[in-house]
Amino acid sequence: MLKSIKKRDGRKVKFEVDKLVRAIEKAGQSTGEFKKKEAKRLAEIVIKLVEKTKGKQPIQVEELQDIVEQVLMAAGHFETAKAYILYREKRSEVRRMERLLGVKDDLGLSLNQLRIMENRYLLKNAEGKVIETPKQLFERVAKTLAKAEYKYKTDRRKVKRLEKEFFEVMATMKFIPAGRTLNNAGTPQGQLANCFVLPVEDSMEAIFEAVKWTALVQQTGGGTGFNFSHLRPKGDVVTKSSGGFATGPVSFMKVFDAATGQVMQGGKKRGANMGILNVDHPDILEFINCKSKSGEIENFNISVGITDKFMKAVEKDKEWELINPRTGEVVSTIKARSLMNQIVAMAWRTGDPGVIFLDEINRNNPLLESYGPIEATNPCGEQPLHPFDACNLGSINLAKHVKLVGEKTEVDWEELRKTIKLAVRMLDNVIDVSKYPLRQITQTVRANRRIGLGVMGWADMLYQLKIQYDSKVGVKLAEKLSKFIFEVSWQTSEELAKEKGVFPRWAESDFAKGTAKACNGGKPRKVRNVAITTIAPTGSISMLADASSGIEPVFALSYVKNVVADEGLHYVNKYFQQELEQASWADGDPEHKVRDRIIKDVTKTGSLADVSGVPDEVKKVFRTAHDISPEWHIRMQAAWQKWIDNAVSKTVNFAHEATIDDVWKAYMLAWKLGCKGTTIYRDGSKDFQILSVGKDKQVDNKKLIQSKIKIQPLKQRSNKLKVCPECGGELVIEEGCSKCYSCGFSVCNG
Repeated sequence: MLKSIKKRDGRKVKFEVDKLVRAIEKAGQSTGEFKKKEAKRLAEIVIKLVEKTKGKQPIQVEELQDIVEQVLMAAGHFETAKAYILYREKRSEVRRMERLLGVKDDLGLSLNQLRIMENRYLLKNAEGKVIETPKQLFERVAKTLAKAEYKYKTDRRKVKRLEKEFFEVMATMKFIPAGRTLNNAGTPQGQLANCFVLPVEDSMEAIFEAVKWTALVQQTGGGTGFNFSHLRPKGDVVTKSSGGFATGPVSFMKVFDAATGQVMQGGKKRGANMGILNVDHPDILEFINCKSKSGEIENFNISVGITDKFMKAVEKDKEWELINPRTGEVVSTIKARSLMNQIVAMAWRTGDPGVIFLDEINRNNPLLESYGPIEATNPCGEQPLHPFDACNLGSINLAKHVKLVGEKTEVDWEELRKTIKLAVRMLDNVIDVSKYPLRQITQTVRANRRIGLGVMGWADMLYQLKIQYDSKVGVKLAEKLSKFIFEVSWQTSEELAKEKGVFPRWAESDFAKGTAKACNGGKPRKVRNVAITTIAPTGSISMLADASSGIEPVFALSYVKNVVADEGLHYVNKYFQQELEQASWADGDPEHKVRDRIIKDVTKTGSLADVSGVPDEVKKVFRTAHDISPEWHIRMQAAWQKWIDNAVSKTVNFAHEATIDDVWKAYMLAWKLGCKGTTIYRDGSKDFQILSVGKDKQVDNKKLIQSKIKIQPLKQRSNKLKVCPECGGELVIEEGCSKCYSCGFSVCNG
């Protein structure tokens, strides 16, 4: 009887039949050739062959895997045997990269996942050496969040059970908390929130107090948002006695920008800000153009705070009044359409400014009557917040919530329900264990208990379900999913309120009056949180989970990564790769010439649109960002927004040839469909894109860690913004911010 197996490092460990069965079953499921019953039969054959050849001697793990390959081939499972061989090669490469990275893979991650782990999340010592494994990272986070339960006198056995469940939901990549929680949970830093909004009032003392607050927040890794509309306009009097004149909001934005440039967020990345100016401020034209010059206010995303009144004035071609916030007096008027033209033209040219629809945000503000309107958001616009409020984020990986029913793939609603309930509890616990950089923030966060539960892997789910992104079916499913997450998360918040109590400002909120959106039938509802759902930029965590970003379409089906070799390695979207391998329409070429040619063609542009030999029904499913019209980008955002408490971070992609009128129509449609904000990006619109890294300006990979991955530019459909400040790779625009697929850098690090 086979009792032990010899690992690669020489250790002898107990042989477990169940592990062998699971490995064979997993290989069979990946190709669809067989399931568990057949896996058990094959495992029995493998064991008999091992015992026949080795007797009672322990077998090397490589020898055992060789026998598995032979048994699979002998049983006629040729596709599974091939998949198993490729998996072994992949794991061999991962082990090699482990040695280079200094990271032990104890969760079965890919090379790219390990790279993101090492670069962004694993703890390091003073010398920069990694001192934890991926498994230990998730154990650290799970243990820290579970400890919050003791505050409510939770039974120790329940705490330990929750700790295990928290770990499992992360280790299986079904739900991942955002970067600050992964980085700081269980460390002396202890600040676990991602985004903050700080007030900027109209006095020199208040302005520079806000600059100080900004530095303190960004030092802990948080992004910051501001509305500068309370500042008096340029040229206005400072005081009657001094005779001086105000320099205006834009000049002070430069002060915040300079401060941000000097603060490294938690030692991980540079700070990110959102600057908002309301559309009726006298300096609005200067604000719209403040980023037109390269290098100006570069640590800011900017958005115009727009009202329904302004949009109606645009529709009717009315005059628009610009009002001094200090006096409340009208200082000038301008045609509303002329002002809208300025906003649209600059966004068409540079991608900035975005727009924030303030009235839509406040229609779902449960604290509107007691604490006033929300005027600002975090850096990527998905988190509207009152002054001194903050939010901790996390995202459900939708790609992990599908199941095979017969021969059809469906959404696994029950598994999704379980993940939602765990995720809400985890994010609520973050509030209790997190340390905050300011007393005012601590008070506000714990009074509101706002969390930001989002999603990633939406495009991956659609690929698996064989549903076209830009279709009525796709949009309908988005709304159904959004509503399901909304309902289950609020049910969970209600259960937590019974267990731990309502959020402290509940009695002053719309929940107490029965008028909040989540209230059932107009009755008061006792809940734990003022708001729950948000679709945030998933940045690095979507790469960690090997999932598509947020609700974005996939940016490219294939591209080239430079790992060690200068010529690079092809990366092909795993769902498209699976489709290609199993496709009967690509059969008839035992040497895979058709498949190889298709991958080569796709790598040139990232898209199937112009690739010959691919059926139309396949092209419709495997759409990428630039295959989808702006109208469908917005319709998808609006479908998700309908049931999202906070807001949605998304980029509406435009082709380089798009006109200013196209952008105008997109903004109007976003407002009419109930989006809370819109960010557009026209391909190639940044003047400094010509500075993209090429052969002659490329960062020398040998001066970096050998495993640094660099994405080569997509020659015809570049969605890049600029060079990554961390690895020299190229950034793409997704989810309203810049993101590097090479090292995981993101301006909005979700």
